Amino acid sequence: MSIRGIRGAITAETNTKESILSNTEELLSDLLKLNDVNTDDIASIFFSVTTDLTAEFPAIAARKLGLKDTPLLCLTEIPVPGSLSRCIRILIQVNSEKPQAEMKHLYLKEAVSLRPEFAANGPAL
Repeated sequence: MSIRGIRGAITAETNTKESILSNTEELLSDLLKLNDVNTDDIASIFFSVTTDLTAEFPAIAARKLGLKDTPLLCLTEIPVPGSLSRCIRILIQVNSEKPQAEMKHLYLKEAVSLRPEFAANGPAL
């Protein structure tokens, strides 16, 4: 068994607790479902946000989904000129027998502009 990476991104409509948590929960739930991940196989999850999202830690959404024992880390991205606003990124590290090439990544809302090949209308959820 190896650790595999699953990544995704989504944008929040506003810098509010509700928007950050609901969008993070949507992306995280969809990524876990899309990859048929057993939560016991998750090694850790990294969350990063752009500097304009300060109202809440996105990792709280993972706790709301029941990931109580999973190591979580929240990071702030560097403010690169011209970068996407209000963006939440997730990197899930999961123990899996699947090859990395079989991991399905997902980008939603305005984050689709970052990786159009991983848009929700690509792979079926």
